[in-house]
Amino acid sequence: MRAIAGLWRWRHNPLCRPTDLAEAWVALVGLLMILTVAPLAGALAGGSAQDTLQRSVREQHASRHRVTATVVRPLERAPLTVDPEGASGGDLRSRVLADWTAPDGSRHEAALMASLDDPAPGDRFAIWTDDEGRTVARPLDAETATTHAVLAGIGAAALAAALVEAARRITVRRMVHHRYARLDREWGRAGPDWGRTGADS
Repeated sequence: MRAIAGLWRWRHNPLCRPTDLAEAWVALVGLLMILTVAPLAGALAGGSAQDTLQRSVREQHASRHRVTATVVRPLERAPLTVDPEGASGGDLRSRVLADWTAPDGSRHEAALMASLDDPAPGDRFAIWTDDEGRTVARPLDAETATTHAVLAGIGAAALAAALVEAARRITVRRMVHHRYARLDREWGRAGPDWGRTGADS
């Protein structure tokens, strides 16, 4: 930002070097790109992620079914776990032998994790299965998908802004390096005669 302020303040200053103006223009272009390219990249990435995730939500809801399972008998206690695809943090889990009827009418029985504090035979709980009755994770919900898409958009915007800023810094560093190299060459030509009589110094 100092370089941009300098661009305005020094535009008619006789002490302003062309390299100072060039650095200020690079800073201004970088700022404009951060303000335009980064939000655009975020919007595109977020929109694409939203489309993909919402399609996945529809597919999962079409292929996964909520059915009711019945506890046959409790099994040994298992450590408390959380469903990674959206169960609440307080969703307690107990290991039970349960049976259920699949959407295709077939009967199934297997050891499952049930969200029951103290399961007893005959207790009922909900599970998710595919069309054949195999247990699956609960489908992703639309709100969670939207949250993931927003986070993807924010990440893409931040990455674009970081890349623009990195490019600006590299460009300015190279410009400063060339300026010092040119100064060294000039000093190398004038240095040996510095202070000598009749050396035009």
